Amino acid sequence: MMSADRTNRPRLDSISTLPIGEVAALPAEYLALLQQEAGAALKTAKTVVDWIDGAIALRFADHVQALRREAGKDTGTVRFEQDGVTVVADLPKRVDWDQSLIAGVVERIRAAGDDPTQYVDIAIKVPERKYTAWPESIRTAFAPARTVKTGKPSFVLTPGEDAR
Repeated sequence: MMSADRTNRPRLDSISTLPIGEVAALPAEYLALLQQEAGAALKTAKTVVDWIDGAIALRFADHVQALRREAGKDTGTVRFEQDGVTVVADLPKRVDWDQSLIAGVVERIRAAGDDPTQYVDIAIKVPERKYTAWPESIRTAFAPARTVKTGKPSFVLTPGEDAR
């Protein structure tokens, strides 16, 4: 495989200053190398962020827990000042509902003559794996209710052995 001259290739720290069309026109080998460098830099940055976040949590966890306890809450946001810095600590609430139990309550509400949609949002989900495994007659019945959208495209470029 013929290798492009890498001495003139743009560096990761300057790539964002180039117009996207110029970046797209670079040799595929350059794009592959830039993608690998950016991935490695992102991984390093995420590791550093996690390390710093862990240190911050360690430093303030006891104080934050005490403030939440004083406020009579287990989750949510608390604020305080530390050495002239405002610290905002948020612990989001994540609630999971047992779907089969909710379905039973919805049926009891409906049986009592009330409209369950006044109390709950009702959504039916069809996993794509199950849909594709259904017999054609069932898929045909559901097809009008199905819309397919695409996600963000992704590409992984791997340079040849001589590109390393």
